[in-house]
Amino acid sequence: MVNTRPTVVVLHDGDAPDEMARIAEHAELRYATGEELPDALPGTDALFVWAFRSQAIADAWPQADKLQWIHAASAGVDRLLFPQLRDSPVQLTNSRGVFDQPIAEYVLGTVLTFAKDMHTTLRLQDAKQWKHRVTERIEGKTALVVGTGPIGRAIARQLSNAGLRVAGAGRTTRTGDPDFGDIHASDDLARVAGDYDYLVVAAPLTPQTHGLINADVLTAMRPSARFINVGRGELVDQPALVTALQQEHIAGAALDVFDTEPLPQDSPLWEMPHVLVSPHMSGDTLGWTDELVDLFLTNLRAFTHGTDLRNVVDKQRGYVTA
Repeated sequence: MVNTRPTVVVLHDGDAPDEMARIAEHAELRYATGEELPDALPGTDALFVWAFRSQAIADAWPQADKLQWIHAASAGVDRLLFPQLRDSPVQLTNSRGVFDQPIAEYVLGTVLTFAKDMHTTLRLQDAKQWKHRVTERIEGKTALVVGTGPIGRAIARQLSNAGLRVAGAGRTTRTGDPDFGDIHASDDLARVAGDYDYLVVAAPLTPQTHGLINADVLTAMRPSARFINVGRGELVDQPALVTALQQEHIAGAALDVFDTEPLPQDSPLWEMPHVLVSPHMSGDTLGWTDELVDLFLTNLRAFTHGTDLRNVVDKQRGYVTA
């Protein structure tokens, strides 16, 4: 047993979430912004990273004299995997499972938006223009989901239920997968991308996946294909994506993540008529903060009683192993 009442620091971005009051019943709670973190860390047993985009933890790391566990309020943990944490005995967990279905629904929504040309309908409505068009069906269309973890699998199931034929791309080639059927090796993306109507990226960001979607992959896609990214912006060569859209190598893109966030005002992506831009919100639905706190409390009880934590991340590989 670690401690019946461990000390927990909640790293936030200036607005401490109200739901944290429930944690105070089980731990000595401290709140800290990035600037306040160095002063808050000494004597801390656990760190709840609510501000998951923060870069403050690496700078404050020398003050983590008692830290045993870090939990991220996100599925991605790439910003937390700095060398000192990787090499330390501190356990890292994430919020896998909270975002899977909401992100899958977002992806289906973007597929339907493109197929039914809803983005154009809204623009025409704003301009009070009556313009009849013919739209597409999604039944029988094909989708390649890059990333075969829980989010990718939820996307595959959602799209399959809607009538699309789905395959996956992961570390190795295999067949007979219950959600994807065929899984291609990520190294073969440039070879297989042209076989699909939708290319959906839901992979974690690791040194191996950084820049995975490059100019070769994008130019190999069908001119009628659409690109959807709900993973991380850094998975994509964004200038190459802009070029592919400008030169009509692909027909459109739905982007929830970018290599720089917020997306700069001068980005050409804002004004492209067949690009959907959303501000990193595909997994955020009503009640999501309660779910995040519920998961953290489950792990806090396990931490307090010395039992196994959920969603333990392999810090060397960057994905959940337990």
